[in-house]
Amino acid sequence: MASEEFRKRQQELFDHYEALIQRRNVPAAKFNGIYQRYQYPILTAEHAPVFWRYDLNPATNPYLLQRFGINATFNSGAMKWQDKYVLIVRVEGWDRKSFFAVAESPNGIDQFRFWDYPLVMPETNEPDTNVYDMRIVPHEDGWVYGLFCTERKDPSALKTDTSAAVAQCGIARTKDLVKWERLPDLVTNSGQQRNVVLHPAFVNGKYALYTRPQDSFIETGSGGGIGLGFTDSMEKAVITEEAIVDPKVYHTIKEVKNGQGPAPIKTKHGWLHLAHGVRNTAAGLRYVLYLFMTDLRDLAKVIHLPAGYFMAPEGEERIGDVSNVVFSNGWIIDDDGTVYIYYGSSDTRMHVATSTIERLVDYCMNTKPDGLRSATSVQVLIDLIEKNQPYIGKLS
Repeated sequence: MASEEFRKRQQELFDHYEALIQRRNVPAAKFNGIYQRYQYPILTAEHAPVFWRYDLNPATNPYLLQRFGINATFNSGAMKWQDKYVLIVRVEGWDRKSFFAVAESPNGIDQFRFWDYPLVMPETNEPDTNVYDMRIVPHEDGWVYGLFCTERKDPSALKTDTSAAVAQCGIARTKDLVKWERLPDLVTNSGQQRNVVLHPAFVNGKYALYTRPQDSFIETGSGGGIGLGFTDSMEKAVITEEAIVDPKVYHTIKEVKNGQGPAPIKTKHGWLHLAHGVRNTAAGLRYVLYLFMTDLRDLAKVIHLPAGYFMAPEGEERIGDVSNVVFSNGWIIDDDGTVYIYYGSSDTRMHVATSTIERLVDYCMNTKPDGLRSATSVQVLIDLIEKNQPYIGKLS
């Protein structure tokens, strides 16, 4: 029988949880004209249901201790599902293992609530040690595909090395987001693949995939850049050739590595891409987001590539398990053209920013590309200052 103290503490846990879920999100004061951030994270470790974290039976947990610790909720795939905004969330426990769970919201900016049970992902004959960062893509073949990173210990590592890993692209598909069919991992000629995204439409009767070839778990080595490859089937996906669409470039936001975020969005001007870029700093790696566009017919042809980053970590977003990181693998476009950009910060929590197709396309098409030298950046700025001379000090 539960003690009064037990019942009181239990009620406090549920009250705190409901208050967190029901908290309304509000636009942040800062607005750059391109996208709108929001004041609160949309998912944190505390958004995990109380009955995930605690054994609520007083007979087996008389002190009401947390039995299954949740460390972080981040890097979520996203889609509209049955009129709800749905995220396939990477949830990480205190034990460092990640798993997938579905969280849904009625409006896309707050009230995200996890489904009662985590997603059960079948394993292949070579079990995954860890799975994470799913891109969720409704394909025109009728299936909803989830492509994610599957990580296993590197069998070629020295016995004393217990951190070396091998990452490949895991593939699963579903019709209802509950029951998933696991397909064989993607096969490519690259050493490792941590960042693979399925294009939402057939291309000349084939499935198109954006890849990030790399030599090892961390370093891209001779690989790097956003690749593009094709396969005849997702049931046994094999890519024999990868063409680099957007390479990593010295002294830019993507000098170390870069990769596709979610699947691109089709617009009348081209395919709109959201990607992440990584550069070195004295404090370690810095992850930012950037946009670019490719040709509607030739996916390998970049037609617009604005200079610099589109979004970088700010404020509390810079603090977490892996600091100075923003990462996105999910966005949703509504019928009215509103775009919900879901991004994780510092491998710890989830946020949302909103924009419109018109604003994002305008940004891509009318922002100057990177001239790759300080002198060219100065000239771009001088040109803008001179263009603005008639308007300085005046209200339009």
